[in-house]
Amino acid sequence: MTMSDYQQRVDRWISQFEEGYFEPLTNLARLTEEVGEFAREVNHRFGQKPKKKDEPDADLAMEMADIIFVLICMANREGINLDEAFNAMMTKVETRDANRWTRKSPAP
Repeated sequence: MTMSDYQQRVDRWISQFEEGYFEPLTNLARLTEEVGEFAREVNHRFGQKPKKKDEPDADLAMEMADIIFVLICMANREGINLDEAFNAMMTKVETRDANRWTRKSPAP
């Protein structure tokens, strides 16, 4: 699926409801919440802050998907085509950072 496919799927779901898309600041707050949940789990797994004994593990993939969902909602509300935006961003980093890091040696 392309990002446009995901954007259309989210739009079909959101369009069922009278409330529609949240306002930009509400979406930003939602995004911040989701990134916080992701950060908490990453910190528990890989950082120095252990979980409480009774606290279950979160699903990292689902936390990432929650972030993507909110970003898609924000893009849809603002009429942003994420395929175009992502391709432009990749062109930027592929050009700007082409020689920034040490490339791996080709396999023999």
